[in-house]
Amino acid sequence: MTTYVYETILSKPGQKPRFLEIKQSMKDAPLTQHPETGDPIRRVILGGFGVLHSGEKTKSTAPAGGCGCGPGGCCN
Repeated sequence: MTTYVYETILSKPGQKPRFLEIKQSMKDAPLTQHPETGDPIRRVILGGFGVLHSGEKTKSTAPAGGCGCGPGGCCN
């Protein structure tokens, strides 16, 4: 089972999304409603970290700036 992150879809200006983690099979379709409240939700796509293998060398696909937000790191 894979854990996916979902967020609530905002219906009013000024609301803040709520985030939840739901375990699902990779074969399951993304949920559109919160399983308990029925509120509309959507799956959040998160970045990953991959490794490329080229011969005997291993190359990381992570950007030099850290988390991938830009060359100097994240801009929060």
